[in-house]
Amino acid sequence: MLQGFKDFLLRGNIVDLAVAVVIGTAFTALVSTFTAAIIEPIINAFGGANVDGLSYQLIEKNDATVIDFAAVINAIITFLITAAVVYFIFVVPSKKLMERLATGQEEEPEGPSEDILLLREIRDALGGSATQRGPAPGVDPTA
Repeated sequence: MLQGFKDFLLRGNIVDLAVAVVIGTAFTALVSTFTAAIIEPIINAFGGANVDGLSYQLIEKNDATVIDFAAVINAIITFLITAAVVYFIFVVPSKKLMERLATGQEEEPEGPSEDILLLREIRDALGGSATQRGPAPGVDPTA
């Protein structure tokens, strides 16, 4: 039982998965910082001078009742950027690699070439006709 667990942990797939999670987490933090520092201020600028960005406060002087539309838009942009990068950097190249590998494996081994087939036909024809007709012309059968 412990050997199976050890084999599972030492397989290449689990290491690849761990690396992907770490890189994904770091990349998500990078995209979140980018959108919070650059995109969100641009979005908040559309709210006007008297409003705190693109937000709406339901009850005045109660910060817990603020609906922050900029944060929602920021999260959507973060998701779209992350999904696009993952798709175009990881998914598309891996699909192309898998297609290449799949086409290389699906090829059935070819039969003998036409030269070999022709030589086999000649061999079979000569083997069958020599026994039926006797010796070739000009050959002394007693020799």
